Amino acid sequence: MKFRAAWQLFFLSVFVGYMFIWVMLPTNTYKYSWTPEMKLLFNSTYFREHGTNLLLFSFPVMLIAALGCIYLHLQKKSNSESNKNYFQNLRSPAVVMAPVGIVNAVELTFAAMFVVLLIWSFANYLHVSFVHLHMHTPGVKVWEAKFRSVSLRLGYIGNTCWAFLFFPVTRGSSILPLVGLTSESSIKYHIWLGHVSLVLFTLHSIGFIIYWWAMSHQMYLMLEWSSTYLSNVAGVIAFVLSLVMWVTSLDRFRRKMFEIFFYAHHIYIPFVFFYMLHVGPAYLCMILPGIFLFLIDRYLRFLQSRRRSRLVSARLLPNGTMELSFAKNPGLSYSTTSILFVHVPSTCKLQWHPFTVSSSSNLETDKLSVLIKSHGNWTEKLYKQLSSSLDHLEVSTEGPYGPPSTQFLSHESLVMISGGSGLAPFISIIREIIFKSTESDIKVPKVLLITAFKNTTDLTMLDLLLPLSSTPLDISKLQLQIEAYVTREHERPLENAKNQIETKMFKTNPLDSPISAALGKNSWLWLGAIISSSFVMFLILLGFVTRYHIYPVEKRGENYHYSFKLLWDMFLVCASVFVATSAVFLWQKRKISAEGKQIQNVDMGTPTMSPSSWLCGSDRELESLPHQSLVQSTNVHFGSRPDLRRILFDCKESDVGVLVCGPKSLRHEVAKICSSGLAKNLHFESISFNW
Repeated sequence: MKFRAAWQLFFLSVFVGYMFIWVMLPTNTYKYSWTPEMKLLFNSTYFREHGTNLLLFSFPVMLIAALGCIYLHLQKKSNSESNKNYFQNLRSPAVVMAPVGIVNAVELTFAAMFVVLLIWSFANYLHVSFVHLHMHTPGVKVWEAKFRSVSLRLGYIGNTCWAFLFFPVTRGSSILPLVGLTSESSIKYHIWLGHVSLVLFTLHSIGFIIYWWAMSHQMYLMLEWSSTYLSNVAGVIAFVLSLVMWVTSLDRFRRKMFEIFFYAHHIYIPFVFFYMLHVGPAYLCMILPGIFLFLIDRYLRFLQSRRRSRLVSARLLPNGTMELSFAKNPGLSYSTTSILFVHVPSTCKLQWHPFTVSSSSNLETDKLSVLIKSHGNWTEKLYKQLSSSLDHLEVSTEGPYGPPSTQFLSHESLVMISGGSGLAPFISIIREIIFKSTESDIKVPKVLLITAFKNTTDLTMLDLLLPLSSTPLDISKLQLQIEAYVTREHERPLENAKNQIETKMFKTNPLDSPISAALGKNSWLWLGAIISSSFVMFLILLGFVTRYHIYPVEKRGENYHYSFKLLWDMFLVCASVFVATSAVFLWQKRKISAEGKQIQNVDMGTPTMSPSSWLCGSDRELESLPHQSLVQSTNVHFGSRPDLRRILFDCKESDVGVLVCGPKSLRHEVAKICSSGLAKNLHFESISFNW
């Protein structure tokens, strides 16, 4: 515990220092004191270019990312899943409202601090610039110079948002887990930052258009590509591309036309390219860490996705739900509520879709399963394919991604509330609890599962609570009560439908391989090696290019094109990431391939019961005692919805973990109940793709 506390204190100190630099950036102290002193301290061409900002803004984040990998590796080895979460109260909902969603006290505090940082920075930028208005171009009125200064500083503030924009979408991030976040749980921060930054960039762009058109009458400057300063036309191109991404990412547009949003969002590649050409080397250093870490993550994902995963079986439910089971390397471990990205080329050659892992890494050591509900063109095509006479399906996967540890087992009891396909993460949690219940020294929590379905056919999803396995499961210690609500039907069906679940086995293919971690067993350590080596390589290469290529040109009194310096930065970042990541990945690929060849075909077993048992109660003789126990502990309610307030307030245990996954309205309702303060024993946690 002392060791972990020391690490956390170190990370907190570096973070506080990093934020202090951001606070000081817009002040006179930074501009007229720190920067000249740094140039004198590092008396070289490299540091005179933008070494100050590299040292102050890029280096601290890269240091946290590299050392964070070591911390996460040690935390993984300590197996801290059942540790008590002493900060649970800080994570309880503080605000539940549209459009921000569910926001806890910690998120609200950091959001307020970030807004204060933006306001402080903007005010200080204006103060510094207004003090030095005597330096503006002769013939320009003071109010016009102030207008231009305001427009320029709005762009500076937008760049501050962009410094943090890429961290939430870095799936294999070593920074997010340090504060208990995953990429899917923090995607809302990416959305918030994206909206704020684009509002600021829009005001920045419109302000300069007004200034050039109505004040200085120099509209031609919009198309200027200066060789000695920033490229204005690059900024115009970046602004137009950002508007396309912004419009297609709005909530209503994204929900109705997801594929257009998906493809349009890939415009971020040319957008970032032109954006960098516009901001210049100094401000590039501020957003460089996020882009650097994102590039490493994105290239690793690309390399992992080149492998074809071995699809072993599929369970097809009558309501359009599919459970796909893949072979996995026994050395691959993942936590509950993890996410796996799936790509099926025969369905769509470009699209990747995230799905919740429904298996348990401990209970099913050689298998990884995901749950997919038919909802949309892609999933409907996949269901039809699996329903046909296929004997093999080519599938690629990426991940799984999830929190390094979970706190579910630390609660005295768990109340899990799901709507429709929101049952998926709870299947994984229940399977994990089944495994933990077999260990004599671990006390597992009582579980109350409340699930709402539209139709009786959806009840067959409860059959997925137990995995297909030839090994008998011991669930005698599992204290599980299931309350299932069928909202659109008012009575139990008169007849059983037989063979509702279809289980399909697929043939193996020599080109397929079990799912493995991209960097092997010690993936965090290897990721830390990639981050540190690639960043050091970038600094060394940039120093050589500056000293032996750029400096000789400027020493002769010639002008070295300003944009070419930016292009060198981009090229060296990409080259460093490519070399370091490829070397480590190929080194680990040999070991992973050797382990994969030793894995035999997974024995998936056969279905042990008809799903109609969920509809007819426990009067039917069942072949499987575990299934019989689950059916007997299930109450099915027709034509009604769960009274969540009554159910939650009736929980008398001192520590009740409340997990909810499903539609936004359901999550908000549960969050409001838990945050009402009427029951101090309820601890809320939302599990969902959709914030």
